[in-house]
Amino acid sequence: MSLLDHTHDPAARSWVDSANAAGTDFPLQNLPLAIFRPPQGTSKQFRGGVAIGDQVLDLAGVAAAGLLQGAAQQAANAAAGTTLNGLCGQGPAAWRALRHGLFALLKDDAPEPTRAALRPLLSPQGRVDYALPVRVGNYTDFYTSIHHARNTGRVMRPDVGIDLVNPNFRSMPIAYHGRASSVVLSGHPVRRPKGQMMPPGAPAAVFGPTRRLDYELELGVLIGRGNALGEPIALAEAEDQVFGIVLLNDWSARDIQAFEMPPLGPFQAKNFATSISPWVVTLAALAPFRAAWVPDAGNPPLLPYLDDAGVRAQGALDITLEAWLQAPGTEALRLSRTSFRHQSWTVPQMIAHHTVGGCNLQPGDLLGSGTISGPEPSEAGTMIEITHGGRQPLTLPDGSQRSWLEDGDTLVLRGWCERAGAARIGFGECRGVVLPAA
Repeated sequence: MSLLDHTHDPAARSWVDSANAAGTDFPLQNLPLAIFRPPQGTSKQFRGGVAIGDQVLDLAGVAAAGLLQGAAQQAANAAAGTTLNGLCGQGPAAWRALRHGLFALLKDDAPEPTRAALRPLLSPQGRVDYALPVRVGNYTDFYTSIHHARNTGRVMRPDVGIDLVNPNFRSMPIAYHGRASSVVLSGHPVRRPKGQMMPPGAPAAVFGPTRRLDYELELGVLIGRGNALGEPIALAEAEDQVFGIVLLNDWSARDIQAFEMPPLGPFQAKNFATSISPWVVTLAALAPFRAAWVPDAGNPPLLPYLDDAGVRAQGALDITLEAWLQAPGTEALRLSRTSFRHQSWTVPQMIAHHTVGGCNLQPGDLLGSGTISGPEPSEAGTMIEITHGGRQPLTLPDGSQRSWLEDGDTLVLRGWCERAGAARIGFGECRGVVLPAA
């Protein structure tokens, strides 16, 4: 488990003034990583960067300047490339050294020669281009919210009752292997997919653009060093494999999904796009926002490989998440606000279960948390829950209605952590606009 240290001091301030602004996502205590190219529109090579206030610091420049020492310098060298995979593979000691080194360089007591060397390496975040932070070799999407499971069960089978949670959900984190090639960065447009659907009462399937395009409010977990084939990762050691966390939107075509899922699960309904945010927030930055994890009521006893005292004590993360819908010509509407602490399974349990059979994770692999929905209606993380499968459309600020996402709509996810006695830690945003079917 990540421990608190001097980098979490809420009173610490940066000589980069914007990092000290109230409500900033990126104070000195955060230091998330991304891949960027300065300035926007140039032919310069992509490289690693760290957010500080409204600026991004060029890690390739930091590495070349030799402003760090030892493990921190080695980590900066690894972060200077066109992806962060090399840094992922270095492990927790290197990540910690880089965090501590950058914290010292950017803190308000850094000497003036250090500041002078760093100022030319800062660029406004709004004037740079971003790329995927890692080369995603493998993508696995989990299903870990009992509230989402119950809500969708009520939508799909309102005649059965309130609890349609499958027995396997209560025993282990459920998942399916997604499509890594269609993981895209925030801002990349999403083309409405086509596929086969079975309309109610139709004698046969029809083909065409999905009529029930949805989003899923999730977090994405980026894997660090990984494990060898056939060697499971123990639950107590699973967090050492987490390089960082991003926002994730698992776009979904619900009508295609409903027809294709039996008996093998999602395929074309999910493989057309998965959006992630550019900034990777480390577990170290999230250390002040740990929470106890409690199994769902009614679950069977945990099997030993999914049970650990440390996970029970502080395995959950209290990350506030919001989804916003911006329809053309009208004001943005907040669809939901929830917290990651509501999930039925923790990140370490997802990793332990993923590898218990011998599956090998690799640096830069992406795990989706599954839809993050809370116990209240206002905490639902999908349109299928919010509109009860389209039967109860929501009303937009201009009076129009939405049952599902329409062409031209922009879906925006945001996330942050906030509590008394700690600096606010933000994730930025993950957005995507819906384009018409090809």
